[in-house]
Order: sequence, then C-alpha cells, then structure tokens
Amino acid sequence: MFALVRRADLAEVIGAALAAKASGRGVRPIAVELGRPVETVRGWLRRFGGRAELVRARFTVLLVDVGVDPVPPAPAATAFGDAVAAVFGASVAAASRWPDVGKVSPWRMACAASGGRLLAPSWP
Repeated sequence: MFALVRRADLAEVIGAALAAKASGRGVRPIAVELGRPVETVRGWLRRFGGRAELVRARFTVLLVDVGVDPVPPAPAATAFGDAVAAVFGASVAAASRWPDVGKVSPWRMACAASGGRLLAPSWP
C-alpha cells in the first residue's frame, strides 16, 4: 500500500485525480468519478498545482538521472500538466533501467521517490 503523508487515500487515487486535471477535467467530474468529496479533490489539486514547478523540476532530474536513454516529456499546455508528465516520464525512465519498476504505477513510484511527501509542504 502506498499512501502520501497526511492523506487518507492511496497514491493511485490521488494520482488519478492529478492526471485527470492535467488532461483538462474539472474538479467536480473528477470527484464524482473517484467517489471522493469535491473539497478533498480540490485540496489535492490546489496543493499539487501550487508546487507544480517544483514537482516538474524534481521528477525531470530523476528522469535524467535514472533513464537509460532519457527522453524528457513534451511540454504540456499548463505547468500542472508539465508536472504530471514529468512524474510519468520519470516512471518510464525508472522502468527502462529496472524492468520490475514497470510493474509499479507511476503514482506509487512518485510516492516512493518523494518519501510519501509529494503533497507535503516540506518536500522537496
């Protein structure tokens, strides 16, 4: 089980909300789809959005450091989207070096890489 610090939901649930937001979905449809309160989902999205540049930078460095032949993600339409793309890119890069990592979701990898503090004010 991979959970983020001070969050009741698993990393995959929060990550699904972040990925949905990056693809342009609104907070209410995301909350309904995940079966979570709107305010909870809004909190995740705000926290991540406020740290998007830090997350993008940290996971881009991770992507380059661990990738066998790293390919940075293409720019997204928003900083939020760039950060989510960097998380996915780092996951792909880690899987290229360590194939068993490919069996782990990008959000579990992000949870592990951040020490569970992906949404915590003290990280990075």
